[in-house]
Amino acid sequence: MIHFDGLYKVLRVVDGDGFIGAHFISNEVVEFRLLGIDAPEIKVCKKLKQDEKELHLPGSLLIELGSIAAAYFRSAVPVDTLVHIKQESRNMADKYGRKLCYAYRQDGSCINELLVAEGYAKPYCNVYCNQLPTYQLLNTFAKQQSKGLYSIVEKF
Repeated sequence: MIHFDGLYKVLRVVDGDGFIGAHFISNEVVEFRLLGIDAPEIKVCKKLKQDEKELHLPGSLLIELGSIAAAYFRSAVPVDTLVHIKQESRNMADKYGRKLCYAYRQDGSCINELLVAEGYAKPYCNVYCNQLPTYQLLNTFAKQQSKGLYSIVEKF
């Protein structure tokens, strides 16, 4: 499988854990999903219905939370931001064909970590990634400090 590691320009943040980027040199457009994290959905879909049942929260609230998470992602990584993409060879794409990745800003900070640490995403345990234990710890601190979405709800 082809690795998509490299430098990409952010074209659009799709939701709280995904974005579309163009390779810095080739301009190849790729849809990325941040590996190891999950943010609430921003529209009605199968996963939203599943989250409603598991979390006992109304879909309308989850969509509102998803919109807040996406807005935070957009503010942290505006359009035209250059990000460095790293992939794990074990988990390179999801079932929708999006490329799974860690994304890093030019200052070296990991966007996946930032979204969890600030309470706008949570660890995604259904697909293992090397950073999952770190994300679980960051999520615990975000919950304890009522950061981000945890200032609105206890779980999402």
